Amino acid sequence: MSNFYIVGTPIGNLEDMTFRAVQVLKDVDLILCEDVSNAQKLFKHFDIDTKATNYFANSRLSKIGDILKLLEEGKNIALISDAGMPTISDPGSLLIKKIYEAKAEYLDVEIKVIPGATALTAAFALSGLTGNEFTFYGFLPHKKGRETIFKEIASSERVSIFYESVHRIEKCLESLHQVLEENRLVVITKESTKIHEEVVRGNIQEVKKYFEENPDKIRGEFVVVVEGK
Repeated sequence: MSNFYIVGTPIGNLEDMTFRAVQVLKDVDLILCEDVSNAQKLFKHFDIDTKATNYFANSRLSKIGDILKLLEEGKNIALISDAGMPTISDPGSLLIKKIYEAKAEYLDVEIKVIPGATALTAAFALSGLTGNEFTFYGFLPHKKGRETIFKEIASSERVSIFYESVHRIEKCLESLHQVLEENRLVVITKESTKIHEEVVRGNIQEVKKYFEENPDKIRGEFVVVVEGK
């Protein structure tokens, strides 16, 4: 039997790595990385010298076949992303699906998760918004369907959470400004767990004005949390 591990890694601060995650990455035969070069800092910090290779969303299907063959040979493999939990707005979902399909047919493998930090839950915890329900949109589409989602967020009774890049955060805030009521709370977290982490909280006008007056703060990736109606 082989083991396939989905391993959560820190979203910024390396000290958030769990003991179990470090041990698993040291013990497996191969680590699949979103980007091996980005993972080197993590490996060096924790003295992990396990063989690693790139696996990303557009990896060719033959690479999945190679991975399944290694598992069939009894190799233990771990999957990590650049930051946070793999498959949550990160590559890996198709691979996990194919492993489950192979497991149902012939493959003797256990699929295990080593939980870790995610920007999604960190932002929700920091938001101060109440309630147990939220809708997570991941990264919003660049063009097609983008405005439709903003209107959906504006009409939702649930908290809405999504990721946004530095290149689109200003347009994002402008779009939200056009559809949200003035009293709706918006919370933006950036650089969570890092040295320059920050939480910006207020109505959409206040949040938009903050970034207009502080353009130096527009850096990194953002998590946007919008209060429900």
